Amino acid sequence: MALNTKTRTRTKVLTGAMILVCLFSLSCSSSGREGGSTLPNILFIMSDDHSAQAWGLYGTHLDAVAPTPHIRRLAQEGCLLLNCFCTNSICVPSRASILTGQYSHRNGVYTLSEALDPEAESVAKRLQGSGYQTAVIGKWHLKTRPAGFDYYNVLPGQGRYHDPVLRSADNWDEGTEHSGFSTDVITDLSLEWMKNHDPKRPFFLLCHFKATHEPFAYAPRFTELFQEEDLPEPDSLYEAGPNPSGRTFSGQMLEILGQRYVENPNNRYPGGSFDLEGLGPRAARSKIYQKFIKDYLRGVAGIDENIGRLLSYLDRAGLTRDTVVIYTSDQGYFLGEHGFFDKRIMYEESLRMPFVIRYPREIEPGSRIRDLILNVDFAPLFLDYAGVPVPDWMQGSSFKANLQARTPPAWRSSMYYRYWLHQVQRPAHFGIRTERYKLIFFYGAPLGMPGAHKESTPPSWEFYDLHSDPSETHNAYGDPQYQGIILDLKSQLKKLRQDLGDTDANSPLMQTILAAHWNH
Repeated sequence: MALNTKTRTRTKVLTGAMILVCLFSLSCSSSGREGGSTLPNILFIMSDDHSAQAWGLYGTHLDAVAPTPHIRRLAQEGCLLLNCFCTNSICVPSRASILTGQYSHRNGVYTLSEALDPEAESVAKRLQGSGYQTAVIGKWHLKTRPAGFDYYNVLPGQGRYHDPVLRSADNWDEGTEHSGFSTDVITDLSLEWMKNHDPKRPFFLLCHFKATHEPFAYAPRFTELFQEEDLPEPDSLYEAGPNPSGRTFSGQMLEILGQRYVENPNNRYPGGSFDLEGLGPRAARSKIYQKFIKDYLRGVAGIDENIGRLLSYLDRAGLTRDTVVIYTSDQGYFLGEHGFFDKRIMYEESLRMPFVIRYPREIEPGSRIRDLILNVDFAPLFLDYAGVPVPDWMQGSSFKANLQARTPPAWRSSMYYRYWLHQVQRPAHFGIRTERYKLIFFYGAPLGMPGAHKESTPPSWEFYDLHSDPSETHNAYGDPQYQGIILDLKSQLKKLRQDLGDTDANSPLMQTILAAHWNH
């Protein structure tokens, strides 16, 4: 029987609607999707302070001893970022930048004291609103309840290494104690969540380990690791202070950590008693370093073992091909370089974020990229994989094309960094890094930041040629051969600050400092 024109039109509309529903259903399916949806699961694994030197992948003095077979597996099966950097190298601000895709001056998380506003926009909220199941398990560190997550179970503040308490929506005020070591517990909870997720929807899971943060604790099963060995030392371990290199601040020296080891209140540090009695400066620093690096790498061994557990689950569940797996650290960390420990400073060990990503559908195994990638780029990347438009309020850019060897022609050639939590030995500063050069301005003023030292330090400049001086052992700011380059970098730095909206226009003190010292 022939259809009239109105009936044919209605049939076309209904057919088109059914097709759209089917396409939407396919796009939301997350597992068993050979040849199906292009929307992947996203498993974002992050440790605290697991610096690139201890990954076994970045050509450092610790490559041969780093206990990282599963991290190396990810690099063999995916892509290793060779120039990924933090925009403010300290835990809370870095995590806020990862979630918001914004620099500290835009998201309002400058130091360790601020909280991420639960009302603020974030990548988790965007993914949740697009149909992803979202969860965060482990270290949160942003103080307020996580927002944008269907499920959360997080450590309060820094949390405990042993028998950690985690807080969920059901027990936020008191939390629940879990027997075991934190890295193992966080993995157990992450595996449980993945096993129970809705297989018809893609997931976005943040699995965040507390390790390798100070006091560098580890699971008891790793106590004997490196027990009878002397581990390799960095070339600049025995720097005696700022004078030889021309750096302009004292820094967080290993002797501070050594004193903490000696005092060890409430057995905070693993390994029991520690003394430096009768040792000269060089021998004392060597002893401190050996304890520090062995404890640190024992924590790394636990991280790597648990990454292996997560990868094995994806293999068994048939999810490997359909899951973007990322492993990174919230920032870098000094492992004895310049005689330092801790982070914060815009030197390479602190600035660099080691980063590996695997997605078998799109990323070439064993690939490497040298493009400048920042932590503000992570959120746009997640959205790009999820097929969600990147909003204008995000300041980063997706690097999905870069991972496929299709770097956009206008990709950044320089990056901006700013550390706000001023301390006398680690002054507040900002700077610019290009592929070859680095220029840092230590303005040395607290600017009213919570937790900052009240005492200002003399403003100063540092400049490094990373090709001829990759270890940053010579401040070449005064070298005549670089003066033209430094002027150009200052011009680029000024433009970056303007473009990103971090001009200190509302700070008379900073305007005075800049006027007096910009051309100094």
